[in-house]
Amino acid sequence: MAGILDLVGNTPLVEIKKINPNPRVKIFGKLEGHNPGGSVKDRAALNMIRSAVERGDVKHGDKLIEATSGNTGIALAMIACLFDLEIELVMPSNSTRERTLTMEAFGAKVTLLDNFEVSRDYAEEKAGLGTHFMLNQFSNPDNYLAHHKTTGPEIWRDTDGNITHFVSAMGTTGTIMGTSRFLKEKNPAVQLVGCQPTEESSIPGIRRWPLEYLPKIYEPSRVDRIIDVSQQDATVMARKLAREEAIFSGMSSGGAAWASLKLAAELDSGLIVFIVCDRGDRYLSSNLFG
Repeated sequence: MAGILDLVGNTPLVEIKKINPNPRVKIFGKLEGHNPGGSVKDRAALNMIRSAVERGDVKHGDKLIEATSGNTGIALAMIACLFDLEIELVMPSNSTRERTLTMEAFGAKVTLLDNFEVSRDYAEEKAGLGTHFMLNQFSNPDNYLAHHKTTGPEIWRDTDGNITHFVSAMGTTGTIMGTSRFLKEKNPAVQLVGCQPTEESSIPGIRRWPLEYLPKIYEPSRVDRIIDVSQQDATVMARKLAREEAIFSGMSSGGAAWASLKLAAELDSGLIVFIVCDRGDRYLSSNLFG
């Protein structure tokens, strides 16, 4: 009999067929919304909490605090309750109501502040007081190691080692940092492609970080190419994924899909895998599908 934590990972790959611009290139989406917490962040949250407990950094009854744009917070709230840990999650006030309610359903305290940078500063200051422990997804190696242990091996296995390009949105950068390590170990020729918003765009789950907030786990040398995605393109593609491929996902997944299609149009042949970060029901109160 499986417990909830046993259901993290081993998410399916599905082929993108109707909107693929190049029949000589195969494109697959990895459906991370199939994780029990509904997003790719379940992997990092589990590895960060489990590793912190194993090291003795935290123990049952301790208090955690973390800044999040949403998905990491939901995953941490779900997993913290299983380890008998209290958690405060700090988010921008424009986060969708579904996210806040989901975190609270798992027993988390949610604090809403002006923006993500302010949220990060608040969490760091409170952790500095010694009352709360911060996992700090932006500088914690357990974030990207989760993907080295699970995401990369799953993609390699499910493509029979034929993957040529991996495409991922970049937020904390944990997904692309960990997956890149594994795939490059297997085949240095695999190309790792990151997505970030254009200068004027705001895309939940994808960030163009100011230098002082750049995640410490990010190593530019591990990304072969960065594709800028506009808010409009990410929105249109998220809708197209739902209406033409029956893949219900968020805007960051739309951005990764848009970058994958752009990449496919440039190639003579190949096999592209992109991360479908979460499920679209997390955005129903926004105008994403309106």
